Amino acid sequence: MVYVFLADGFEEIEALTPVDLLRRAGVEVATVSIYPDRKNVTGARGIEVIADRVMSGKEGEDADLVILPGGMPGTVNLAECSPLMKILDEQNAKGGRIGAICAAPARILGARGMLKGKNATCYPGMEDMMEGATPVIKTVVTDGNITTSRGLGTAVDFACELIGLLCGRETSDKIRSSVVA
Repeated sequence: MVYVFLADGFEEIEALTPVDLLRRAGVEVATVSIYPDRKNVTGARGIEVIADRVMSGKEGEDADLVILPGGMPGTVNLAECSPLMKILDEQNAKGGRIGAICAAPARILGARGMLKGKNATCYPGMEDMMEGATPVIKTVVTDGNITTSRGLGTAVDFACELIGLLCGRETSDKIRSSVVA
């Protein structure tokens, strides 16, 4: 199971492109509102999305991958969600896959020390917030269990990298070709 966590102010393309492409690849994906009382989450551009579920705090128990979209103030809102941070810490401790794009690698993973000793990328200008990471200027970087990406313009590459990791390069190439990327 793949979980994509949503908080008010999330970057719509960074969240929904991976959802769309992973589902095209046959991966089970759930969008998760971090708000216990509502599934409706409003993105940074005012687009309201109805999440598949609200967060239970148990998503890490069966997560093959946890995805954190960027966007402001979405990234800050995700970082302030204690139950989500617990899920991330547990996912990382067991070597489970984590994907983060745009501001999320810096403001969440870097701030939590999850990038120490790893190559990583993020939204340009936030590299100094990736504590202990070696910043790499590439669209997508996978180092160990963590995949990072730069931003909205790299969302397809990010999604295809995640598909490759979960389903193999052949499936990733097939999906990329089918969407003319």
